[in-house]
Amino acid sequence: MSSRRIRLSIAYCFTLLSAIIPADILSAADTESIKVEVKENVAVPMRDGVILRANVFRPDRGGPYPVLVMRTPYGKSSRMDRYVKAGYIVVSQDARGRYASDGKWESFVRFNTHDAEDGYDTVEWAAKLEGSNGKVGTFGGSYNAFLQWRLAPLRPPSLVAMCAYSIPARYTDLEGPGTIRPGRRLHWWSVSMSPDMRRRAEREGTHARAAAQKEWTSGKSEHWLNFLPYLDLPQEVFEDEIKPVRDWLKNPHTDPWKLHKAVDQITVPNLNIIGWWDHCNGDLMLDRAIRSEGGSQVARKGSRTIVGPWSHAGLGRRRYGNIDFGPQAVFDMTDYQIRWFDYWLKGKQNGIDKTASYRIFVMGDNKWRDEPDWPLERAQDKVLYPGSDDGANTPAGDGKLAVDLPSQQGTDNYRYDPDNPVPSLHGERLFQIPTDQRPLAKRQDILVYQTEPLAERIEVTGNPTVELYAASSAPDTDFIVRLIDVHPDGLARDVSLGVVRARYRQGLDQPSLIQPESVVKYTIRMNPTSNAFLPGHRIRLDITSSDFPNYDRNHNTAANQNADAELKIADQTIYFGSKYPTRIVLPWIKSE
Repeated sequence: MSSRRIRLSIAYCFTLLSAIIPADILSAADTESIKVEVKENVAVPMRDGVILRANVFRPDRGGPYPVLVMRTPYGKSSRMDRYVKAGYIVVSQDARGRYASDGKWESFVRFNTHDAEDGYDTVEWAAKLEGSNGKVGTFGGSYNAFLQWRLAPLRPPSLVAMCAYSIPARYTDLEGPGTIRPGRRLHWWSVSMSPDMRRRAEREGTHARAAAQKEWTSGKSEHWLNFLPYLDLPQEVFEDEIKPVRDWLKNPHTDPWKLHKAVDQITVPNLNIIGWWDHCNGDLMLDRAIRSEGGSQVARKGSRTIVGPWSHAGLGRRRYGNIDFGPQAVFDMTDYQIRWFDYWLKGKQNGIDKTASYRIFVMGDNKWRDEPDWPLERAQDKVLYPGSDDGANTPAGDGKLAVDLPSQQGTDNYRYDPDNPVPSLHGERLFQIPTDQRPLAKRQDILVYQTEPLAERIEVTGNPTVELYAASSAPDTDFIVRLIDVHPDGLARDVSLGVVRARYRQGLDQPSLIQPESVVKYTIRMNPTSNAFLPGHRIRLDITSSDFPNYDRNHNTAANQNADAELKIADQTIYFGSKYPTRIVLPWIKSE
């Protein structure tokens, strides 16, 4: 054979190999040198004839590749280079009625939408893309995760795995127990959702998120957050979705989601990455549901959950203001998602199947720990009782938290004025974040109970519960409890929060007003957490009646406050002692 023919044969072989060798067995150098090819606004037909549009990102060589699909209402502008260089085709699609996609957007306050069918059709379309190996994974957080939980019960044949993170099972978990979160929700509508609806309808006003955010920070936030009643909020806030939003505001205890009710139809595993301060962690209900009721053993045994010391908008961070959880808190979400999909879509034996069902960050220790279940079976109840002699108002009071029930029956009192609520110590875009509570130290409407400095480490992992005996001068009111880790230097970092609206104390399906001045027992389940209270620290329990605008203000009236603007002051009395044993029950993990 001539040297020329040998060179041609070798060149042909390399060309053939580059076309058929999957990216997961290319060398690191080859993977890094991959260039990203992008096709924008590719038409994706739905079963009802509506055209959705997607950007398709792909490697410039090699294949076939698995496909990752992200469907979003926020605009498909993100780059996907890291996923592509790791050997994936990526489809980033505008949801129905958003940005470049046709049709009418149907928000998640509606009970019936096209989200499930659109997701199914998109997954199957993606599986047939040129260069696809037919295996599809879906990914994305928050609303993008909601869209995945909608489509997965339809079981598209090409769907192999999900990474749907940071979304609760129920809409009522997103907002609160019979409450709403005006801070997040009004910002979300005003800045993230309404500008594009306004643009599509060619109405006056801001048409872009950046401009809307500037308006919000320039004064609109104060206007809308203090607007009452919410049912009278104008179309400017909700645009085309004003009717379904108002329908929900008339019945805020109803749930249009119920994602956990469909997990028995889901046959693929899910990776959830979430934070202890994420208002969307939803008590980890979806995580627990898919492990116990998932529609296949793969879904039940293969799903994984990672919980860090993070907020909804800060997954993977270590610092929030003056609070630092250390270098161990830093988490590369993209890298882990690639590892997840490498295992499920490429068959890489990278150890994902050997990881723990739950991986949690224990604050205080600031270390990760693997757990086989949630809640932890080995957790034991540790009970602490609040009490005071002269009054627990503010940290300067004499409120105590102790293992012994107060020997004398007693009360503490405060006045809750919804026109002067306890302000939320929130982060950017009004997200709930870990915060130092010292800026609230002079509030007379916060009762503070704390232990003596601890002699030994006490770990609390799970859902603390407060059994509260209280009376109010109002027929309806709120009680808010907060667990706090007080450091020797005075830092008072919140650990967990719980809220009860009096009329929903027996459940959202059993609304019942209270008799003013009567003592009522409330059982308040607090948010999940994992925190080690270290020697020298104090365990603190705060009790108050507002956290605005993280939660809406209770008006202290019998009316549907979403439809009524009247605000009344409530005088609150907290009881403690043998007759009315108010207490906090901590899920205690014995130190090994």
